[in-house]
Amino acid sequence: MQVLVRDNNVDQALRALKKKLQREGVFREMKMRESYEKPSEKRAREKAEAVRRVRKLARKRMQREGLLPQTPRPARPAR
Repeated sequence: MQVLVRDNNVDQALRALKKKLQREGVFREMKMRESYEKPSEKRAREKAEAVRRVRKLARKRMQREGLLPQTPRPARPAR
């Protein structure tokens, strides 16, 4: 993974790197690998993740078709 440092602004580059790592799921992966997960717990977690994924896709599909109202996104504060 590569992040460019512009004008010797390391803080901004570090923020960009953290954002990329977060998007890739590196932090979640590290947290999961900290301790052993029993196979039964792994199956239950993966099943719950799959259910969440399916529900999210169904919700998005219904919103696109106009059956559900669009949820407004909160306004981001200006920098």
